[in-house]
Amino acid sequence: MGTLTVRENLTFSAALRLPKSVKEQEKRERVNQIIKELGLSKVADSKVGTQFTRGVSGGERKRTNIGMELITDPAILFLDEPTTGLDASTANAVLLLLKRMSEQGKTIIFSIHQPRYSIFRLFDNLTLLAAGRVLYHGPAQHAIGYFQSLGYQCEPFNNPADFFLDVINGDSTAVAMNKTDEINTAESTEERTEYDKTLAEHFAEKYSSSTYYRETKAQLENISLGNKKKTKSVFRQITYANSFLHQLKWVSRRTFKNMVRNPQASIAQVSVTAFLGLVVGALFFGLKEDSTGLQNRVGAMFFLTTNQCFSSISAIELFVEEKKIFLHEYISGYYRISAYFISKLMADLIPIRTLPSIIFTCIVYFMLGLKPTVEAFFTMMFTLMMVSYTATSMALAIAAGQSVVAVANLLMTITFVFMILFSGLLVNLTSVLPWLSWLKYFSIPRYGMTALEINELKGLNFCGSINTTVLSSDNSYPQTGQIVCTGDDYLKSQGIDASTWGLWQNHLALACMSLIFFTIGYLKLHFMKKFS
Repeated sequence: MGTLTVRENLTFSAALRLPKSVKEQEKRERVNQIIKELGLSKVADSKVGTQFTRGVSGGERKRTNIGMELITDPAILFLDEPTTGLDASTANAVLLLLKRMSEQGKTIIFSIHQPRYSIFRLFDNLTLLAAGRVLYHGPAQHAIGYFQSLGYQCEPFNNPADFFLDVINGDSTAVAMNKTDEINTAESTEERTEYDKTLAEHFAEKYSSSTYYRETKAQLENISLGNKKKTKSVFRQITYANSFLHQLKWVSRRTFKNMVRNPQASIAQVSVTAFLGLVVGALFFGLKEDSTGLQNRVGAMFFLTTNQCFSSISAIELFVEEKKIFLHEYISGYYRISAYFISKLMADLIPIRTLPSIIFTCIVYFMLGLKPTVEAFFTMMFTLMMVSYTATSMALAIAAGQSVVAVANLLMTITFVFMILFSGLLVNLTSVLPWLSWLKYFSIPRYGMTALEINELKGLNFCGSINTTVLSSDNSYPQTGQIVCTGDDYLKSQGIDASTWGLWQNHLALACMSLIFFTIGYLKLHFMKKFS
């Protein structure tokens, strides 16, 4: 996590991956020992860094990642391209560190692309892969001799790693002495792909008939002897060193700490909310109890509800941006999915959704001059919170398992557009065709707007002594028809139950929708593909 320091990242790993039987003092000593071994003492209390804030160097970040895996003192360490993104000097330093660790008895397996010669010399064993086939596995220093036996000569001063890649890809300038027919360079992409597959199969067949293959096969059979009952599922079974509550405590602590140290999102959310509140307050300032007051109140309720919905789109990034971190830590046994999911909800719903709703209500309510009762004020605040929670839960349900923020944003926007159509403002829901009317029950804005209208319009008189508002029984446009003088008349014309139960059933519906969306989000995380 980039907002945490090197020491905090290692401490997080130790807290979740070492059992509770290991005392806190021992965990701290383990963290300090790894910091010293990896040469991170000078930057131990420096932040790792994010795309917005500068942190430690690339090599120090790689060593921090390695250190988090070393916390449990594993016998085998798997690394995926540990030198990617590093300059030649830093990459060499990281590989020297791994070499020292291997000399201490650890088995280190990693993938790497085009290492320079000084790095290649550090390898004990080398595996070459192409098109899903093993083309060579054996001592790294014997690989050149193996390819020479196939008729490929490594040119003087050529990097062995580059030579192997050239040969495998068919781009080598080396001459195959024993070839009578050489496949010509492919003229199209399809031909090139077929050529690469043919070449890979050729090298795979050569390797399968070599002594290196027979030796490797014999070693594997010897290792697997007596372990034939083990299956893939055994190796994919994830075990945890600590309880659910312990995991929830540490993941929540890290999540809140990350939010505090990276306040751009929360500050932006609050700032935009305050700005929009002032704009709405100025636009609908001092609503009167006349025909225009009724229209403006309904328009204001519509905007308040839709604003809460679209503000929740920012929750999409909650899962999408941390997907790689989540997958790695979950597979490594840091925490259960439930602990991660609940901690994210606590970190997002409480500060980022609740606080803006409170601020928005405080600004808008008094500037608009809405119903001057304490009950009505807090009912509106609670309604806006529930709309925000429900919209956020839908955002999380859509975002869970997604890899691209843009796709999740598009799905959210389309969904909200359909929901707004059935909010009750753009069309009178009592006039909608029966075979379409059932869609209104899935509209978050409808429940929020209905609750706000009942809370504000019930008991108000908009006719006075002069003004009248004339509504037809079918729609809300002024014309000859039913005269609407009170808020209760308007609610009745919209088919809205203005009773106490009619108000609170909207909040109950929003709560049920939130629960359903949260469940969907959790299940998507649970069944998401985690192993390649």
